[in-house]
Amino acid sequence: MRILLVKPQAHLKTVLGLQRFQCLEPLEFGYLAAAIAPEHEVRVLDLRLYRFAEAAFERELARFKPDLVGFTAYSHESGRMKRLAGTVRRLMAKTRIVVGGHHATVAPADCNIPDIDYIVRGEGSGPFGALVVALAKGEEPEGINNLLFTGDRFDEQAAKVWPRYPDPRTIPIPRRDLWDSRAYYCVWVCENPRDWQVLYPRVAMARTSYGCKMTCSFCIVPFLSGTTHMPRVADVVAEDLSRISVDHVYFADDENFIDEQYGFELADAIEKRGIKKRYFAWARATTILRYPDLMRRWKEIGLDGVFVGFEFTTNQELKAVRKGGTVSHNERAHETLRKLGIACHAAFMVRPEYGHAEFDHLRHYVNALPPVQCSFTVCTPSPGTADYDAARPSFWAGDAYDLHDCMHPLTPTTLPLREFSELFARQVREASRRNPLRVERHPIRPWELARAINAERRYDQAFRELYRDFPRELWDWPGRRLALSA
Repeated sequence: MRILLVKPQAHLKTVLGLQRFQCLEPLEFGYLAAAIAPEHEVRVLDLRLYRFAEAAFERELARFKPDLVGFTAYSHESGRMKRLAGTVRRLMAKTRIVVGGHHATVAPADCNIPDIDYIVRGEGSGPFGALVVALAKGEEPEGINNLLFTGDRFDEQAAKVWPRYPDPRTIPIPRRDLWDSRAYYCVWVCENPRDWQVLYPRVAMARTSYGCKMTCSFCIVPFLSGTTHMPRVADVVAEDLSRISVDHVYFADDENFIDEQYGFELADAIEKRGIKKRYFAWARATTILRYPDLMRRWKEIGLDGVFVGFEFTTNQELKAVRKGGTVSHNERAHETLRKLGIACHAAFMVRPEYGHAEFDHLRHYVNALPPVQCSFTVCTPSPGTADYDAARPSFWAGDAYDLHDCMHPLTPTTLPLREFSELFARQVREASRRNPLRVERHPIRPWELARAINAERRYDQAFRELYRDFPRELWDWPGRRLALSA
């Protein structure tokens, strides 16, 4: 069979702006390709890399003539995904179409349309591999776990049951020969960077585990993992890392270090193989405080930075989302990482209810922190969580999936939306001045500095104009008045 795997291009300027700082390889397709027999011909089409994405898609359909087209999408990409599926149906009526990824997992009913044949939920390697086996035999894929039919055979009861992560030992080592590694990058900030250090290195993705033991109310991971952390076999991960050709690796785990014993075991396996890479990982503040020796060990083998979900600047807000930590935990974790020479990426959230006082508090708090790389999102629960179901009746702007990038407020803002956008943009802009590269004034290669300045300008503009993605009648209406009238 000829199989085409497609990643849609985003349409929101906020996401496109973020992509100027970070564009990570489509690792999910590497896993899918590794799960099927080698006699099948597989191609990956990453439409994020094309200026005229839909034209590129139609050209690839005409050239490759696939028997099966697979799409992956986040919720904010789902509209584009469905439109591309319609293009396949129009141009190649006999080609089968399957969708998977985050949106298909959390909102399968939204994918139940005539232009889609099958829906894969959860970890896709197993069901996708079984689907290909069946189709190659000319059979319908009956009885495959986490695979739904669309149309009259759509199983509404099965769609309500959360798929569970499979045994990590069943997950293959992903193929990375299906894309050009030169296309993928991430701004790489270290705690003590060298002068003239590369700012935009080529970056690969890797996965050491999935799942998390915590139950943050806005997060879908606890539902998928059953609040367990499931690591892959350490030697298999080390083998995977040894095959990566680039020097920088961004881990895709939900939480890298929550299992201390496994963390040390993996570090030993990496060192034993003589693998020399630079790493960026995700960890909770409480994990960092609980296992400082583990963080030190990973620093020795190449850990440069850690993404830490600070989320909010008050304990009351952290408690409301069941974060399981405090503001003090966040600050002490930041201090611990700095002492170890590991950069901290502090991720904050704002709420649609924020007014001037809350934005002022957040701005002053961030400005008082030691130098740190920051990012900001709107607290947006994932579809499928109780928080999402509670908020959904209040959604105020058309297709909520279309704006579900965690940077657009889906419920009415207290401030007029245009003013909310400006204060949000100001927060992002001022926090960028606390980036260690700026504070410590390390020399940067001129062409990379120009690239970063342009990216920052576009990102700032996307936040200032965020309100334009909503219906025009919402731009200047006070959110509180709108909510009361509704």
